[in-house]
Amino acid sequence: MAEKHSQLNGAYYGPAAPPARSYHRHGHGAGCGRCCLLSFLVKLIVTAVIILGLAALIFWLIFRPNIVKFHVTDASLTQFNLSSDNNLHYKLAANITVRNPNKKIGIYYDRIEANAYYEDQRFATQQLTPFYQGHKNTSYLNPSFQGQKLVLLGADGVSEYNQEKNSGVYSIDVKLNLRVRFKVGKLKTWRFKPKIECDLKVPLSSSDGGLAGGAETTKCKIDFF
Repeated sequence: MAEKHSQLNGAYYGPAAPPARSYHRHGHGAGCGRCCLLSFLVKLIVTAVIILGLAALIFWLIFRPNIVKFHVTDASLTQFNLSSDNNLHYKLAANITVRNPNKKIGIYYDRIEANAYYEDQRFATQQLTPFYQGHKNTSYLNPSFQGQKLVLLGADGVSEYNQEKNSGVYSIDVKLNLRVRFKVGKLKTWRFKPKIECDLKVPLSSSDGGLAGGAETTKCKIDFF
């Protein structure tokens, strides 16, 4: 018995016990952070789009806005001569009606720049007086251009000019660059920058200030973007 007891209290020479296992998920926290941030941004953008869409829908349902209409009612061209040194001598006037058909929306025209173009060449610019347009109101713009301007038409442009000179009717574009704000009750929106384009056929030395082709008015195109 004594021999057995001494063996039990002696050193142990058996196989070593395996070390305790340690579990560590490498990179899990960083990956989750990036994914969570991306997911949050996507949700934020989707929520903002939905809110803006609902706001626009509610605004439309309440106020039923209609687009403003621009028409050129008449134009007068008493001079339009292209000299041999490419100087264009011109005298052009136009009457433009601006119709706001909305019952509850007023419009501030903070900036009105009128430009005249021939063959995509701008030859005249005029700043018109800013104004406020009330509900269901028709206002009038009267841009007038006179002077001379160097224009580089090229061979095709000169050929087109000569053809129109023979016919006595010229294709002239009057364009308006606007800065406008809309007023709904006491609320005023931020500024928008719509562009108005009126494609005219104007006879030279028209005694009645009319437009070519027998049309009473010319409807203008509006681009808000």
